[in-house]
Amino acid sequence: MRLFVALDIPEDVRASLAQLRERFEKFCRSARWVRLEGAHITLKFIGETPLEQTDRVRAALELLRARPPFALRFAGLGFFPDERRPRVFWAGMEGGAPLADLAAAIETSLAALGVPREKREFRPHLTLARFDSAKRLDPLRAAVAGFAAEEFGRATVSEFHLYQSILKRSGAEYTRLATYPFSPELVP
Repeated sequence: MRLFVALDIPEDVRASLAQLRERFEKFCRSARWVRLEGAHITLKFIGETPLEQTDRVRAALELLRARPPFALRFAGLGFFPDERRPRVFWAGMEGGAPLADLAAAIETSLAALGVPREKREFRPHLTLARFDSAKRLDPLRAAVAGFAAEEFGRATVSEFHLYQSILKRSGAEYTRLATYPFSPELVP
């Protein structure tokens, strides 16, 4: 099973990002624009996992529920790795220490099960488009410059999820395997 841990995004944020995507698509028709119906905030990509390991992953994630809900602000646009040689166009988010702490706890918990640690720093984002080439991106770069600090919505995060990803010709299909609601009463 191909697994990952993620946060869902609220429908109003999804709608706001869909409007934004519609506005920017005309500036770069060569980009591979992401379908926003399945958009999520990946906290940890686990990858191919044997079925017998999946139960251990579920149990490890269950132990991370002892935390209070936290605020998430969706804002900002950018490019990975950078604007000069972009491969990804993204919308950002801010969750402060609680979001970073959750991602770090998931990373540490799953590393104990033999899941390789991520080599890159955790940078929460929603991928909007991918590029094969940096050619003909100047109109998109110029359009993005005017929206770099725009806010797309806010949410209160009160749970995270374990998903299975099945790769298909039409794109990835996601199935939620487990939901982990936060339990503030468990916080020591």
